[in-house]
Amino acid sequence: MDNPFLELLNVEHTVWREGYSEFEMAITPAVLNRQRVLQGGVISTLLDAACGYSGLYSPDADTPIHGFTLSLTMNFLDKGLGDRITAKGYLERKGKSVFFARGEAWVDSRILIATALGTFKYVRSR
Repeated sequence: MDNPFLELLNVEHTVWREGYSEFEMAITPAVLNRQRVLQGGVISTLLDAACGYSGLYSPDADTPIHGFTLSLTMNFLDKGLGDRITAKGYLERKGKSVFFARGEAWVDSRILIATALGTFKYVRSR
């Protein structure tokens, strides 16, 4: 993965195909908040990445597609208590310069803890 911040968090990019992206991370003490549950910013980061990458897939590794987040709306639904978090991103609509995606964050593949809706902009080639 070519994303230093996600690498710092020990995030794994486990699935990436046209219109879909998935990231996973172990829930360790380093990513908990004062209440000893998964910190909301970590959840937001994973959902931002999953949603964003869902619209950036390129079958040609030598021709990467890049973009950035214009807007991300989060809904936190449950506590992040468990061993592993998985963020799933689904491409909803793709235009010439902007795309829209939705995401889900699951703990231990059984508890939906957050959802997201995002708007992203493609970076044009120079």
